[in-house]
Amino acid sequence: MNRILILGGSGFIGNALYKELAPYFEVHATYKTDHKDFDKNQHFHQLDMELEDVHGLLDSLKPHFIVSAVRGNVNSQVHLHMRLIDWVLKNDSRIIFLSSANVFDRFTNFPSYEYDKTFSESIYGRFKIKIENALLRLHPSKYVICRIPMIFGNNTPRIDDLKKQLKGKEAIEVFPNVVINATHIQKLTQQIHYLINKRRRGVFHLGSMDLIHHIDLIREICQALGYPHPLLKQVFNSNEDRQLSVLPKDNMLPKHLQLTIEEVVENCVVL
Repeated sequence: MNRILILGGSGFIGNALYKELAPYFEVHATYKTDHKDFDKNQHFHQLDMELEDVHGLLDSLKPHFIVSAVRGNVNSQVHLHMRLIDWVLKNDSRIIFLSSANVFDRFTNFPSYEYDKTFSESIYGRFKIKIENALLRLHPSKYVICRIPMIFGNNTPRIDDLKKQLKGKEAIEVFPNVVINATHIQKLTQQIHYLINKRRRGVFHLGSMDLIHHIDLIREICQALGYPHPLLKQVFNSNEDRQLSVLPKDNMLPKHLQLTIEEVVENCVVL
């Protein structure tokens, strides 16, 4: 049975992945600070990437797949991934790196595809690019890069915050000129499950197949949540449409793992 280690298993994405994969694989995960639920689970291991070297845990577990869903200090994350690369070069293992659409946030005119050149003006995007570039120097059998757009879905942090703003009648910040695609957490975990199960390799864009303006997506989600007239604060950061979308072209997933904006909106509502 494949052994999987999820770095950042106590976070939102990492924990959702753990729940998706645990029935099918031997799954281990890390968490940073003391937590009674994780402390009692023998498959969760405490790891502070700023203070501890990950090699000890890797040598102990010998995972076949290392899923990087970790968050925190940027410099510590870069150091951690250099250590992961050093380990997988010497072992039968593969890194699945959860990257972001922000690696393309400097581009404005067109959607971005898997093997387009990355270019970012944000600190977040640039550090993701730095890790991606290090992985791309490896043999393709050693890595999978998953670029992920905005994540929505029922009980996700983004939707929980949106509900609080709606109930409090607060202004919701939206970007009328930003064109995006999106995903929801249930589909995302299924897609990563597929990539592991089929031992796929390369770069994957795990977002909806269609695009929408950010303001329209938020408005549709608000309507689905029962708020047809939300208070929106429009933020214009350009005079023309600006793309922040990652579409698949070279590495397509099966039809049942593809999704649309409509499905993203529907998944934000409790059925």
